[in-house]
Amino acid sequence: MACVLETPLRMSVLSEVTASSRHYVDRLFDPDPQKVLQGVIDMKNAVIGNNKQKANLIVLGAVPRHGSSWNTSRTPSSTLKGLSYHPMLLYLLQQETSSTELRTECAVVLGSLAMGTENNVKSLLDCHIIPALLQGLLSPELKFIEACLRCLRTIFTSPVTPEELLYTDATVIPHLMALLSRSRYTQEYICQIFSHCCKLRHWHSCGFKSSPQPLLCANGPDHQTILFNHGAVQNIAHLLSSTSYKVRMQALKCFSVLAFENPQVSMTLVNVLVDGELLPQIFVKMLQRDKPIEMQLTSAKCLTYMCRAGAIQTDDNCIVLKLDHDLKHAHELRQAAFKLYASLGANDEDIRKKIIETENMMDRIVNGLSESSIKVRLSAVRCLHSLSRSVQQLRTSFQDHAVWKPLMKVLQNAPDEVLVVASSTLCNLLLEFSPSKEPILESGAIELLCSLTQSENLALRVNGIWALMNMAFQAEQKIKADILQGLSTEQLFQLLSDSDVNVLMKTLGLLRNLLSTRPHIDQIMSSHGKQIMQAVTLILEGEHNIEVKEQTLCILANIADGTTAKELIMTNDDILQKIKYYMSHSNAKLQLAAMFCISNLIWNEEEGSQERQDKLRDIGIVDILHKLSQSSDPNLCDKAKTALQQYLA
Repeated sequence: MACVLETPLRMSVLSEVTASSRHYVDRLFDPDPQKVLQGVIDMKNAVIGNNKQKANLIVLGAVPRHGSSWNTSRTPSSTLKGLSYHPMLLYLLQQETSSTELRTECAVVLGSLAMGTENNVKSLLDCHIIPALLQGLLSPELKFIEACLRCLRTIFTSPVTPEELLYTDATVIPHLMALLSRSRYTQEYICQIFSHCCKLRHWHSCGFKSSPQPLLCANGPDHQTILFNHGAVQNIAHLLSSTSYKVRMQALKCFSVLAFENPQVSMTLVNVLVDGELLPQIFVKMLQRDKPIEMQLTSAKCLTYMCRAGAIQTDDNCIVLKLDHDLKHAHELRQAAFKLYASLGANDEDIRKKIIETENMMDRIVNGLSESSIKVRLSAVRCLHSLSRSVQQLRTSFQDHAVWKPLMKVLQNAPDEVLVVASSTLCNLLLEFSPSKEPILESGAIELLCSLTQSENLALRVNGIWALMNMAFQAEQKIKADILQGLSTEQLFQLLSDSDVNVLMKTLGLLRNLLSTRPHIDQIMSSHGKQIMQAVTLILEGEHNIEVKEQTLCILANIADGTTAKELIMTNDDILQKIKYYMSHSNAKLQLAAMFCISNLIWNEEEGSQERQDKLRDIGIVDILHKLSQSSDPNLCDKAKTALQQYLA
């Protein structure tokens, strides 16, 4: 019976288990210890990178199920007393008669199983793997200890593993502290376990209605306090000078979780010496540009948490000591903190929300936009750009703090590296749902953005046209006219011939947004129609990708929706032939876009529809529609049938 199932295996499950998987498990029962060892080694090689094989072995019961807890006695056999085991991995790992090599290989295989899916980890937890591995740490054999720690690290870093399992026995933490000195691997794995099992217990209500203050309802102290009381700071500090980068990083991460919202730890860290240097000095050195970004960000966390706790001030002399001549600590610290928040909030809405809800955070970012240090300004803008990806925050916090005002100032005469990030942020603030869009328009943004489209810097050209595209979306006719006037016809078509596909796509997007709403379409085409039709022709004839041509055909479809503008298509035989060509194209996207053009031209409720239908029939459009009405593509088929109905109405 598998350790994750309460009933015998169903045939449907067994049918998925390969014969080779059974073979690996069967070899664990061999009476020859050497064959058992070779079987475990072969099993290890079989499961590496193979999640299906891992799942099969777990289903077959390669890990036993039992209900014991970790016995703190140093006699491993005491944990086995009274239990009935089959010779599976956990049994072999715990057997005193098993060789050290066999026990080590068992721990390695278990660790590999844990690297599979979260269900694998759940199954291992059900088998009480943690007590067995913790028991293994009592062994005198270093290789076996390292293998057990590596497996424990993998299990504890899984989101399905409760951190509390590390703290159920009071002897575990001090034993782990003692193992820190054994090797660089024990240091790396133990620090990583501590980092993932160090959670701050938050204050919450215990349900006493009359209680004026929330109470802490939890059993025992915080994880931070437990680790701190067992000498975590002193035991881990010297690891920051390790020759192993992994050890240094895991030690640094430990300090970041220990110091988080913890004044006691933060105050202690200030006075800790490592090779004659105070910890804050070491953290600041780790912020320097020649250090890996992971190290910079984590050390910035440590310093940020210490600052919040009041343990250090940003101008504290102990931090400034021994820095390079051009390293200005206060600026460097703020720069690193903004970078950290920018990175954390880049792709996660929940984290963005937490960052913005941090007390005075938006005020700090806004103030950072006007810093004298160009590096701090740049990192503050990056942080703002990261946060501007949140629809909710654009509608609330960004509006409450009028972020657009300092952002517009940043865009004045800034170096290109700042302009690129600031203009990217502005693109987001100009989205339709952003309340900042209107005041930005009123502040003269059109002129600024039009000037960016003329930049030699490709990123600035893209951002300038992108922002104008967002600005033009569902805009009033006056705003569209101002955009066209600010760009000038010459510049617009210069952008349409740009060699960069991103510039071209965004310019087409702008043109498509400008050419929406019939009165706007007719107005723009009456003044710029000749040039626009020339640009459309050149793009449809040119060597462009599918997306570019699809966007261009969509622009033609918008023009075809105009009242008077559609005549610019009907009187242009070259354009009509191109629409006909793309209706029969091999790419369905282009066919569908061309169909939209035809549908708008032949719609029989509009004046002159009969004449347009007749002309399009004469050039063979109806024949193509009949063919497309038999298309296997449902969108093309439906669109063609709808178009044909216009001829029958």
